[in-house]
Amino acid sequence: MDPLLSTSDSAAPPVHVAIIMDGNGRWAKQRNLPRTAGHKQGAESVRRTVRAAASAGISYLTLFGFSSENWSRPRTEIQDLMGLLRLYLRAETAELHKNNVRIKIIGDRRKLPDDIVKLIEHSEGTTANNTGLTAILALSYGGRQDITHAVQSLAQEVAAGRLAAEDIDEKSIDRALATAGIPDPDLLIRTSGEQRISNFLIWQLAYTEFVFLDTLWPDFDERSLAEAVEEFQRRDRRYGATVGTS
Repeated sequence: MDPLLSTSDSAAPPVHVAIIMDGNGRWAKQRNLPRTAGHKQGAESVRRTVRAAASAGISYLTLFGFSSENWSRPRTEIQDLMGLLRLYLRAETAELHKNNVRIKIIGDRRKLPDDIVKLIEHSEGTTANNTGLTAILALSYGGRQDITHAVQSLAQEVAAGRLAAEDIDEKSIDRALATAGIPDPDLLIRTSGEQRISNFLIWQLAYTEFVFLDTLWPDFDERSLAEAVEEFQRRDRRYGATVGTS
């Protein structure tokens, strides 16, 4: 285990870490490189981060890879991103499986190319029974979209007579979201200095601790993750409750 990420002390690591991977374009621009170069280096950061999270004892890692709004980007950039996704799924699935990592993809797959959907299904199927880190990649994902689909699903249940409207509660909404069965994130990290959640896991982030880093995503590494986790461990999480004094 990397000593930077050792959790041998009394402070436990967060169970679920979510990351908004931001700054690929700026990283490339600073070096007078095409945006594609930033995305390629960002893919290397994904590899490092998944390994580091597994070593740190984190159970769930959710990475915001491509938002529902990103489809409005230039066609050539989208093609480059889809190409990198193909390469990642083909190259990394066997290695992640070997290391007991479970892969899960959330988001609207209807907009993804058919061959990528097949690669996703293969990756999820191959790693489905693994018991280590669950690596979740949000693709074609939007938080409002996620909630809308959940509401539509529950409305269909009510219309079919399988659910009473008055029985809809937070738990039933949780079960209808793309993240059903996954605990809400304890820690959200956003890179590149931006301080917003950009339609990511809106429902699930209700009581999540936020850490914003100036580091651009391609420069994010094991130390960056360790520093964010250490900041999280210093926080006093109250979940809306008032803590009395003794």
